[in-house]
Amino acid sequence: MLRTSIAITALIASVGGTAAQGDAVMGETVFNERCAGCHSLSGESDTAPALDNLIGRPAASLEGVQYSDGMIEAGQAGVVWDVETLTKFITKPRTVVNGTRMAFTGLSKPEDVANVIAYLATFSSPPAR
Repeated sequence: MLRTSIAITALIASVGGTAAQGDAVMGETVFNERCAGCHSLSGESDTAPALDNLIGRPAASLEGVQYSDGMIEAGQAGVVWDVETLTKFITKPRTVVNGTRMAFTGLSKPEDVANVIAYLATFSSPPAR
């Protein structure tokens, strides 16, 4: 657990921007309840893009995924999934990607948002320097 916390802190520091002050263990619970029905964390998913290596990835950039027009436009506009953008998106997706097909309307509790981001960070590699 301590190693995981240190790794998350190092990852978030290396990503830059606003740091997510979340608990990855709590984030796993929220992810499993609210996100895992559509998103996987390891490769393929039939319904939605996989979320491993999400932090630092441009929107709509995975090969073979049928993104909504809104998500494609977000990617073309330069949206990158960093902590700040994910915080806005997980809170209210349509404020970041107007026209997303995702039925998810957002998490209302800031601590749930931070916890999910901390959990997702455990599946993301630090960007190359």
